[in-house]
Amino acid sequence: MKGIELSSLYYATYGKNMIREKFPDYEKRIAVGLVGQGSECFMYDDILSTDHDFGPGFCMWLTDEDYAAIGEELSDMYDTLPKEFLGFKRMETKRAGARVGVFRIGDFYENFIGSPDVPTTNTQWLRIPERLLATATNGKVFRDDLGEFSRIRNALLKFYPEDVRIKKIAARAAIMAQSGQYNYSRCMKREDDVAASLALSEFVSSTMSMIYLLNKRYAPYYKWLHRGLSELPKLSEAGGMLKELVDMPSQSANWKNLDEITFLYGVNFKDSKVEMIEKICSMVLKELVNQGLANDGDAFLELHVDEIIEKISDMKLRIMHVMDA
Repeated sequence: MKGIELSSLYYATYGKNMIREKFPDYEKRIAVGLVGQGSECFMYDDILSTDHDFGPGFCMWLTDEDYAAIGEELSDMYDTLPKEFLGFKRMETKRAGARVGVFRIGDFYENFIGSPDVPTTNTQWLRIPERLLATATNGKVFRDDLGEFSRIRNALLKFYPEDVRIKKIAARAAIMAQSGQYNYSRCMKREDDVAASLALSEFVSSTMSMIYLLNKRYAPYYKWLHRGLSELPKLSEAGGMLKELVDMPSQSANWKNLDEITFLYGVNFKDSKVEMIEKICSMVLKELVNQGLANDGDAFLELHVDEIIEKISDMKLRIMHVMDA
């Protein structure tokens, strides 16, 4: 059973009646659901997920005024609900903190995005990591008659303002070019396999972030980055290519005793990872062109960074360092 389903059934079985009987005047003011940290909130949970911070539970979100009036009492009543349900018992770890229970709406959002309400400036939006916005907007809301929790949620789900999205896309293009198309080869030529592996890691991470940005979806926590690619309408096929890139054996033998002519012109030289990197970058460039963010041409993404930046209207964002995003 998925955690979202377990949470919904637990609320329907115990939580709904508890709220109705003990807090009838607030029944239509309490938002209920399961949103936040945990694989179950992304619906990525499996049997391995059940060993910690998983089990029956749900969130209740209150306005500041309502929290002051009933927050403590509601928390106490929530704690009296059965600890086991359908064979599951919640096991909370110290590091995870409280993931279910009663929250102020403003506190809940501020914990993830640094603000109790929707950001109002591009700079504020830019400083919120994608993974935290993904966490603040995942899961499911079971009930929200008042609509205050969902008002903020729905505004965040509209995604970054376009100038912020483009700024981030420019940064990802620069990093993809620097790490994958440039530094990987340089590190391999120097026979520095560790640095080359780090360059590939940067490339893979930035590429996945780029794909989420091109889909206008928030990229989740790194553990779920690759898994989530398959759910995206654009460039989802890149997920398989990235896996193939990661699974490829070391290319070190191909770089031994490599002379300058061979390196520059590729004479009798082949690195499968370089080839895959270029294929992926070509796909990304095609989508950038489709979205009107770049012009067709050489797939070396660094050559397109400036034209992407030119699409930004907010001058404050435009003049920032390209990788400051």
